Amino acid sequence: MRRTPLPRHLPTSTVTAAVLLVGAAAVPPATAATRPGGPSRWSPLFAVAELSARRIATGDLVAAAKWGTGEPVDDPAREERVLDSAAEQAGKLGADPRLTRLVLRDQIEANKEVQRGLHRLWRDHPAAAPTDRPGLDEVREEIGHLDEALVRAVADAAPYRRSAALCRAALAASAGRVSREGNLDELHTAALDVALRSVCTAADGVPRDGRA
Repeated sequence: MRRTPLPRHLPTSTVTAAVLLVGAAAVPPATAATRPGGPSRWSPLFAVAELSARRIATGDLVAAAKWGTGEPVDDPAREERVLDSAAEQAGKLGADPRLTRLVLRDQIEANKEVQRGLHRLWRDHPAAAPTDRPGLDEVREEIGHLDEALVRAVADAAPYRRSAALCRAALAASAGRVSREGNLDELHTAALDVALRSVCTAADGVPRDGRA
């Protein structure tokens, strides 16, 4: 997976770029045209990777919304509600609620890594801090839509998890393409790795950790 150096200063337009990327989530990934070479955009694993990148982009918005407010990055009660909702949706889809919780937990951790990374950057370089504060409730509503789409994509990807090696290879290729096409910097590429680390768990039957 290609990694680009993290810029010393991220401009406040980073938040605007995140708005544009998140807004694109209204268009299902599978409707995009397939390009020659690389993983197909119709692949459920590509959908998982692309939706994960969009969810990670919301970390920029959440970080900006919380910046200077004293509101902590961690919100255990809200996180548990998100995980419960995802597991319930997975059950209705006939998918694995436990795996879905693992994937969504990773998505949450990835989002928080982006928030912490940006807050560190803004503390060290105040001129790079955002001047606009997005509405946190609106951002969370968008995250909710992305979570619903992610649960469906994870459910659709079940047949692709029958082989751990093939699942991981296809997922890595998809994540690499998403990273390249989205021009993700080091912070967001690393977060994408975190977001996807449990997607192929069911293929080898070995949980990443004991959390469920």
